[in-house]
Amino acid sequence: MIVLNLLCDRGHRFEGWFASGEAFRDQSQRRLVHCPQCQTSGISQLPSAPHVKRAATEVAIPEKATTPASAPAMVQLHQALVSMARKAENVGERFPEEARRIHYDEAPARSIRGVATQDETRDLLEEGIAVLPAPVPPEDELH
Repeated sequence: MIVLNLLCDRGHRFEGWFASGEAFRDQSQRRLVHCPQCQTSGISQLPSAPHVKRAATEVAIPEKATTPASAPAMVQLHQALVSMARKAENVGERFPEEARRIHYDEAPARSIRGVATQDETRDLLEEGIAVLPAPVPPEDELH
């Protein structure tokens, strides 16, 4: 998985996660990459070194997970995840299948959440299906 710094033709900067540089180029040529702010598909890669995440075990975990300055941001992030999870249909382990059905207009468009392996997530991203691995809040917070 690589993280690229991107720029839309209207000047918005954002990050994109792709299985490879080739996957980005392919998706960009097919107009599958869109700016999250204005939805334009005129996207270019900014000249910078991509960040590569090789394995979860290589991720450095800070000794102190939150600092006083980051605590409000963590609370906001948690609240946003709870809000999104509440609005999304839980499709469980059918997530990859259901994401494909939605992407290919075989099922109604809607927000879904569920479980996918790292390989399934990579395959979805390579197909141009936007998925975001994120922690799901405990079930008791979703009701």
